Amino acid sequence: MSKKNLTPESGAEETAKQAVKQPKKKKKKGSGLLGRIIRRFFLLLLTVVLLVFAALVLVLNLVFNGPSIAAQEKLTMTLIEASATKWVPALFIGDERVAEIRKSVDQELPQEVSSPTKVVIQKGSAINTNSDEWANDPDGIRIEHISGETYNAHVMIVRDPSRVYMGTSTEKFSTAIPGKRITEVMNENPDVVAAINAGAFNDDGTAGSHVGSTPLGLVMSNSKCVWTSGSQPGLEGFAGFTEDNILVVSQKNLSKAKAEELKIRDGCCFGPALIMDGDINQEAYNNKSGYNPRTAIGQRADGAVIFVCIDGRQTSSLGGTYADVINIMVEYGAINACNMDGGSSSVMMYRDTTGKLGTAGEVSMINNYSLLQSEPRRMPNFWLVREAD
Repeated sequence: MSKKNLTPESGAEETAKQAVKQPKKKKKKGSGLLGRIIRRFFLLLLTVVLLVFAALVLVLNLVFNGPSIAAQEKLTMTLIEASATKWVPALFIGDERVAEIRKSVDQELPQEVSSPTKVVIQKGSAINTNSDEWANDPDGIRIEHISGETYNAHVMIVRDPSRVYMGTSTEKFSTAIPGKRITEVMNENPDVVAAINAGAFNDDGTAGSHVGSTPLGLVMSNSKCVWTSGSQPGLEGFAGFTEDNILVVSQKNLSKAKAEELKIRDGCCFGPALIMDGDINQEAYNNKSGYNPRTAIGQRADGAVIFVCIDGRQTSSLGGTYADVINIMVEYGAINACNMDGGSSSVMMYRDTTGKLGTAGEVSMINNYSLLQSEPRRMPNFWLVREAD
């Protein structure tokens, strides 16, 4: 076989031909275009976020340092009542001014603890009326909804106070044991027909499992002291039922000794006290409390218990003030009432045992919690209502 003689010229020519035959790699125009679109989208999004943030800072600065002292005080109280935003006011007006505003909301009532003699528990159907107010509520629970200028509120009246008690998420509180969501409590206890959130708890503003695991202040459950440590910064107060099913309200956090002296069976700390022996807490009524979700507990002179939950941080319900809660409690006949934990903790649930709201046995969320939440918060304690005998 003869070999082909290759000259330098013919070798170069052959190489060139091979190069021509090899297809060139084409750039994917689609991927490059998509990349540019994605980059521009995120750049636009970042720009919008920065502009919104800058606008929010300007608005906050205008309110905090503007000519209206009332607006400054209202915004300050609205923000410091929420664990996630309580640090914001100090950035604009300083810690001293925040402390000055906060000091002005300290409650003031003639007495420190309410008297149990003001409540006379009625065994009959009604008081001072010719009709039976419970005729349409055979389970002894009535739920009503009312609206104010800035809020939507939900009111639950429980006829028999002996059915109301303090439930806890665990028998032994520990930061290593997460608190429970109120939905869990309802699912795990079929004999519980209604529930609202209760007192203060460990909350550092994070999403850690330790948040909501341990209470703050005295907690009494089933006539036993189950917790005594800590206190809610800037707030004092206590609400609890005696062994005679009378709600006792205190301006201060009760000690274990005082609770045992008063024969408290179930109770927890929070505040301020709103109504005591029929006297309105004028300091709380006239203070600069912000528009926020609220929860409160009260009792009528005939013993019926009043739960109030106000929706907040929503487009349809900005929230309520202490004055709003007091007005509702007065309207429903409360002679003793105390503010409970609010904000993102506010929640009210009901098990429709008779089917008056729809399906018998169905558990419903009565209030609407913040749009920023996908489910109720974890908490260490709850006001629960057991089913009627």
